[in-house]
Amino acid sequence: MSETPPDRLSSNPNSPFYDEAVLMRGVGILFNGQEKTNVDEYCVSEGWVRLVAGKALDRQGNPMTIKLKGVVAPYFQSGDAAES
Repeated sequence: MSETPPDRLSSNPNSPFYDEAVLMRGVGILFNGQEKTNVDEYCVSEGWVRLVAGKALDRQGNPMTIKLKGVVAPYFQSGDAAES
């Protein structure tokens, strides 16, 4: 597996950009210099993230998301950072 996260990744199993192996490894997201923990999907090349918006659900029962544009910097979380 490469040392850089993919350009686009989704945590939704119905998405074509879902990759369970990468998600199990642990991916962190820096969005405009701030760490985000509620990211549902991101795209580095297009510069956007989809964030889960509270507990609201759409008609199909999926979490509602909002799309924000900015600088996206994904990284693999190390074992030490996940524990602290």
